[in-house]
Amino acid sequence: MACGVEATPVPPTAIPATAAAPPGPQAGVRVAENDPRIQAGPVEFQGNGASLKGYLSRPTGPGPHPAVLVIHENRGLLPHFPDVTRRLAVEGYAALAIDMLSREGGTGTFADTGAARDALRKISRDQIVGDADAGVAYLQAQDFVRRERVGVMGFCFGGSITWLLAVRNPEIRAAVPFYGSAPPLEEVPNLNIPVLGIYAAEDQRIGAGVPDLEAALKGLGKTYKFRTFEGANHAFFNDTGGRYHPEAAGGAWRETLAWFETYLMS
Repeated sequence: MACGVEATPVPPTAIPATAAAPPGPQAGVRVAENDPRIQAGPVEFQGNGASLKGYLSRPTGPGPHPAVLVIHENRGLLPHFPDVTRRLAVEGYAALAIDMLSREGGTGTFADTGAARDALRKISRDQIVGDADAGVAYLQAQDFVRRERVGVMGFCFGGSITWLLAVRNPEIRAAVPFYGSAPPLEEVPNLNIPVLGIYAAEDQRIGAGVPDLEAALKGLGKTYKFRTFEGANHAFFNDTGGRYHPEAAGGAWRETLAWFETYLMS
């Protein structure tokens, strides 16, 4: 579907997290860096007035490929997020995860995740969005990327940034924010891309903002779908964390792949 084409909005649907998930990446299985189906590793590039660090994965097969920008949680570019880019590469996407602590030396320079989280809190939201925009531009400049087919997905903090890119960056073609805070409602009219919002039924903090966002999207005829997973809480997709919920994660991954298949692969 082209940008700006309206579709009937789909209201939030509670999906039982107990539904069986098939084996494989959909259920949270890791993809090795040396997996023969992909090329993957750290990258560094200039963007938004700084040298930015990240992790890039892409299929070994002939391109160009659609691409996805992956935005990490609020503790930095931990190993889970490069793994997400590799999972996407296996599915046919070039995927870049930016280290939003690049200007501070990178996530790996902090003593622990608490210190990384505290540093990330001190960075302005505009700078983070600008660095994400630079990641989109970097992907578009690669000869193995279909520059008109770039999407974005993010988790927690990264989900909130994903919403902001969705309403602010016209180069984005589709977005999947995982349990991210709603964007400023006055910016929702700027949304011209399809968004799949992933939520957790036990995540009351983020869930509190969903009804107003839903009303704004529906009232403006935007193309969107919300999926809420019962029995799951904030950060349920991260298979390295204490809130990991394999069934909900598997369901959310399948929803994500179907969304990107529809709006990025065509």
